[in-house]
Amino acid sequence: MNIQRESPNRENREKISKFRWQYCCPMDSHQSFWNGSLLRKRALGTGGPRMGRLQSGAARGLHSLRFLDAKTAANEGDAWKAVEKWFDENSVGGRLCKDKFGACIGMRDSKEFAEELFDALARRRCIDGTNGVTLEELRGFWEDISNNDLDTRLHIFFDMCDKNGDGQLSEEEVKEVLVMSASANKLSNFKQHAGTHASLIMEKLDPDNLGYIEMWQLETLLRGMVSSDEGNKLTKKTQTLARTMIPRKYRTPVTKFLSKTTEKIHENWKRIWVLALFLCANIALFTWKFIQFKRRSPFHIMGYCLCVAKGSAETLKFNMALILLPVCRRTLTKLRETFLGTLVPFDDNINFHKVIALAITIGSFVHVATHMGCNFVRIINCRPNKFMAILGQAFDYKQPSYEDFLQSVLGLTGIFMILVMAFSLILATRLFRENVIKLPWPFHHLAGFNAFWYAHHLLVIVYILLIIHGLFLFLTKEWYKKTTWMYILVPVLAYASERILTFHDDNHRVDIDKAIIYTGDVLALYMSKPPGFKYRSGMYLFVKCPDISSFEWHPFSITSAPDDNYVSVHIRTLGDWTTALKDRFAQICEPEVAQTRRGNLIRLETRAKSNLDPSNSKIDQSQSRYPTILIKGPYGAPAQSYHKYDILLLIGLGIGATPFISIIKDLLNNIKPCETKTEMEDEGPGAKKCPERAYFYWVTKEQGSFEWFKGVMDDIAQHDKNRIIEMHNYLSCVYEEGDARSALIAMVQSLQHAKDGVDVVSQSRIRTHFARPNWRKVFSQLATTHGPSRIGVFYCGSHTVTKILRNLCHEFSSNTTTRFHFHKENF
Repeated sequence: MNIQRESPNRENREKISKFRWQYCCPMDSHQSFWNGSLLRKRALGTGGPRMGRLQSGAARGLHSLRFLDAKTAANEGDAWKAVEKWFDENSVGGRLCKDKFGACIGMRDSKEFAEELFDALARRRCIDGTNGVTLEELRGFWEDISNNDLDTRLHIFFDMCDKNGDGQLSEEEVKEVLVMSASANKLSNFKQHAGTHASLIMEKLDPDNLGYIEMWQLETLLRGMVSSDEGNKLTKKTQTLARTMIPRKYRTPVTKFLSKTTEKIHENWKRIWVLALFLCANIALFTWKFIQFKRRSPFHIMGYCLCVAKGSAETLKFNMALILLPVCRRTLTKLRETFLGTLVPFDDNINFHKVIALAITIGSFVHVATHMGCNFVRIINCRPNKFMAILGQAFDYKQPSYEDFLQSVLGLTGIFMILVMAFSLILATRLFRENVIKLPWPFHHLAGFNAFWYAHHLLVIVYILLIIHGLFLFLTKEWYKKTTWMYILVPVLAYASERILTFHDDNHRVDIDKAIIYTGDVLALYMSKPPGFKYRSGMYLFVKCPDISSFEWHPFSITSAPDDNYVSVHIRTLGDWTTALKDRFAQICEPEVAQTRRGNLIRLETRAKSNLDPSNSKIDQSQSRYPTILIKGPYGAPAQSYHKYDILLLIGLGIGATPFISIIKDLLNNIKPCETKTEMEDEGPGAKKCPERAYFYWVTKEQGSFEWFKGVMDDIAQHDKNRIIEMHNYLSCVYEEGDARSALIAMVQSLQHAKDGVDVVSQSRIRTHFARPNWRKVFSQLATTHGPSRIGVFYCGSHTVTKILRNLCHEFSSNTTTRFHFHKENF
C-alpha cells in the first residue's frame, strides 16, 4: 500500500523527527533528545514537568554549530540594527530578494550557502520567498539563526541538507552540501572530491546500505565538534580569577608603573643603550657646533638660525656615515658570533637603519628650512656696511641675492641631494616597496621591490654631491675644517669594500638539481652546494638570475638543513622578477607522473640529475636548459640563534614558513644526537645545545600552499617519534570550527583522519585547524606547560601580527615565570 507523505511543513516535520528520535534512535541518542522533547512539549503547552535539560556530549558539542560568527552572536541587538540598515540599502519595494540575503546577514562571501539557508528558513516558516521577504519575515529568519536552542539550530541545518523535505538525507544531498561548503571556504580540491567524501559519510552512518541517513545519525556525527563556547567561558573565568591574584607590585599605579618600566628596560636593554648612545652622539655634535658658531662673527647677522643650521649639518654628516654600517651584511654576520652579539642587537639592523634614515630626514628638513627661510633672507636684507664688515671676505665683497644662493654650488648640490633622497625615501616606504599602492600606467613601475632596489642605488650620487657640498662652504675656507669627507670616508670604504669582496668572493654559480613549481605559485629550487658554503639554519642568501636581470639580487631563506648535500630555497611569485623566474623554469618543468595525484594540485618539476653519472655529458646538456643561477651568502638572521633557547615557538604566515623549514629539518637531524648525549657532555663548554621542544604554527589562506609544505609535514610525522616537534596548521580561508559553513568539512576531516590517518585538507598526516589561532591561548598553554623556561618566539609574516605577538611576549614574561623572547625576520 502506498502511503502519501505529508507536506513538509514545520509542525509535521517536528512530529516525524520526534517519532524517529523516540523509537528509531539508539539508546544514547534517544536519551539525549528525550529531554529536548519534553521542553518542546512544554513550549507548545502540552504539559510535561518543568525541569532543566540534561545535556549529553552531543548536545554540548552542538553549542559550536552556529550560523552567525561568535562576535555577531554576542551583540545580537547591535547586529540586528546593522541588518535593518542593510535591508534598507538592498531591498526593492520593501522586499529583500534571495541573492541579497547573504550580504544582509553578514555572509557576503558565502552567497551560495546563504541562498540555501534562505530556502531552508522559508520552508521552515512556510513562506514563499520567490519574490523576496519583508522586514518582518527577515526578522523571523534572524530569530531562527540566532536562536540559542540547540534543536532549532540542528533542525535548520538538517533542513538545508534535506531539500525535498522527506526527513532523509541521500548521498546526493550530502554531496551537494559538501560542494556548497567547499565553495564557501574556498577549498577547490575538497570540492572536486565531494562525491568521495559524501560516500565516506554514508559508509560511516549508513551501515545497512539503506541509501539515506536521518537526523539522529547526523546528530551522532556532530559529537566530534568541540564547544568553543565552553572554552570561552573557561577562559573568562580564568581571567577573572587571575585579577584577584594580582601581585603586590602591580596593586598601585606607582608601583605598577615602576615595575612595568623595570621589566621593559630588562627586556630591551640592548636596544636602549644603542639608541641612547646614538641620541647622545647626535645631541653632543649638535650642541658643539651650536656653541661654536654662536661665538663667531656671522652670528651677529644670522643669529640662532645659523647655529641651528650648522648643528643639524653636523648631525647629518654623522648620520650619513653611520647609516651604511647596518647594511654591511657580511660584516654583521661575522660579528653575530663574537662577544658583541651579546651586547649589540644585530637582529634589529634594518630597524636601526630606518631610525638613522628618520634622523637624516629630520636633520635635512631643519638644515634646509633654517638656511632658505632665515639665513639667506637675513644675509640679503643685511645693511651693506655691516655685511661687508662681517661677511664681505667670505662672499668676495659682493652681497648675494636669493637667486645667487640657489645657483651656487652649495645651492645646486643641496637641491639635487634633497630631490634624490626624497625620491628614494618615498619608494622605500611600505606602500611602494611592497606594491600596496597601485599607480596608474605611466608610473606603475615605481611601485615594487625593483623600484626600491634601484632607487636606493641612486644614493651613490647623493654621497658624491655631499662631498662636493662640503668642499664649497661659504663661511669655512680652511680645508682641514671641512670635515664632511672625514666623516664618511671610513664607512664608505667599508661598505664599498664589502660590496666588492662579496661580488668577487661569494658569488657562486650553482647547478640546478631539481626545480618544482607547486600550486599556489611557489617555485622550489634544489641547487648544488658550493664548496665551503657553510651556513646555519635560519640564515638566508641572495639569488640572481642574469638571464632576467644582470643587477638584481633578491633575498630568500635557506630551506635545506646544514647537513644536507644541497641548498634549497622556496620562492613565492609576488613581483615581476619572481614571476619571470618561475616562467623560465615553467618552460623546462614537466608534469609529475611518478605517482597519481589527487585533485587539481598538479605540480611541475624537472627531472632530477642525481641518478646520472657525473662524468656523463648529459648533465651539461641538462644544465644548459636551465636559467643561470648565482647565489651569494649566507647571511645572518634572527632565526639562527634558535639553539640558545629551551623551547621554540616558530610562527610562519604563508611563505613566511620558509625560514623555519631549515630549523625543523636540522632539529629532526639532531634529535638523536641530542638525546644520546651524556650528562658530562652536556656540561662541557663546547657542547651543542638542543631545544627540548619546538612548536610550529603555520597559517595559510590557500589550500594549494599545503602542496609545497607537505614534505616537511610528512617528515615531522615520520621521523619525530618522541614528538619533539609539535606542528599546528591553520587554514584561514575556512570558517572557524563550529560555523555551519564548515561543519560538514570538519566532520569529513574527522572521519578521514580516523580511517587512514590522513588529513583531508592538507593530504598529510598533520591535522589542519580552521580559521586563525588564538594567540593568547597558545602563549597561556606554553607558560603553563613549561614553567621557568626560556622560550624563543620566532616570527616571519605580515606586520599586523607582529605587534600582537610582541605584546603577548612581554605580558606573559611579566606575569609568569616563563620568559618569552621575540624575534622577527628582517631582510
